[in-house]
Amino acid sequence: MVIQPKIRGFICTTAHPTGCAENVKEQISYVQSQPSIDGPKKVLVLGASTGFGLASRITAAFGSGAATIGVFFERPAENGRTASAGWYNTAAFEDAAREAGLYAHSINGDAFSDDIKRQTIDLIKSQLGQVDMVIYSLASPRRTDPRTGETYSSVLKPIGQDYTSITVDTNAGVVSEVSLVAATEEEQAHTVKVMGGEDWRIWLEELKAAGVLAEGVTTVAYSYIGPVMTHSVYREGTIGRAKDHLEQTAHEIQGFLADLQGRAYVSVNKALVTQASSAIPVVPLYIALLFRVMKEKGLHEGCIEQMYRMFADRLYSGSEVATDEKGRVRVDDLEMREDVQQEVAKLWDKVNSDNLTDISDIEGYREDFLKLFGFGVAGVDYDADVEENVDLQ
Repeated sequence: MVIQPKIRGFICTTAHPTGCAENVKEQISYVQSQPSIDGPKKVLVLGASTGFGLASRITAAFGSGAATIGVFFERPAENGRTASAGWYNTAAFEDAAREAGLYAHSINGDAFSDDIKRQTIDLIKSQLGQVDMVIYSLASPRRTDPRTGETYSSVLKPIGQDYTSITVDTNAGVVSEVSLVAATEEEQAHTVKVMGGEDWRIWLEELKAAGVLAEGVTTVAYSYIGPVMTHSVYREGTIGRAKDHLEQTAHEIQGFLADLQGRAYVSVNKALVTQASSAIPVVPLYIALLFRVMKEKGLHEGCIEQMYRMFADRLYSGSEVATDEKGRVRVDDLEMREDVQQEVAKLWDKVNSDNLTDISDIEGYREDFLKLFGFGVAGVDYDADVEENVDLQ
């Protein structure tokens, strides 16, 4: 079939297998062009099919020569409908890993469930014995607690009072006001249940109890802080409350991994175009302005550059891991540089629909968004007929 992008709101309902494969190849090529990493050798990535999770898997495999197991919830092609981008990404990764002689196995299912946890533990026992790194990069709008059967949904809302700011319709290029109603106590609690650290802790507890965590194991979950202009909807909103819980959980995990000399960190990453960030009001406009400033300063990074730097310069540099006062690893340091934030703030104060194209990198935002789904990739013929049915190993 000939596959073209079909955008609905902040998602694209189609994905291109060839474009996704080329994106994965580009990320692999980047890692291979960098110095090798004396890092982990057996890695479990929870949320391994897109964004930071995929980049982490690529970095571990092609930067450190690691065997990897990836867990995700993606959709295969069926009934004339394309597979999800994460499905195609994983197929391309597995092909590349196999060609490089690297072990790579994937499990597709609800990572919040007890069944997928059992399947993963059984696979580790039978194939790898133990893992020395666990990446937690799950992003989902809802979670069913396997202990109670109750399903929780997260919300993107401020806390304490209603909030009004500016945002952008990235498709139309229109800057407008957006108002968000403050979250209820229940909505806050539900968001923490979905996006906080509870499931991360359960994974590590069960992996440890099963004896599949190696001595000196490292586990990392991902977070974001961002600038003052996004704090009300992000860091001081419901998502931020969940991220606070995630950071608290890191210290708890560190405690029960002590007998293994294990390490648990939250890595604070840069603002990037991901399927998750595209859904957050205010943030896409900030990203478009940030990209303009960081590209002009030669500081811009994508997911793969961020994850390579986290592995090579932070976690596995051979030196003590540098953290901030809350024990977080910071790879958002370039984004949060004072000169960068000052320039973004100036642009924020004057951006509108008329000057959006001139003072922001809205085109770069759109390009990155389409690339999430395999579109707009150089060298790919999007008028060609392609096979949408792609198998995982």
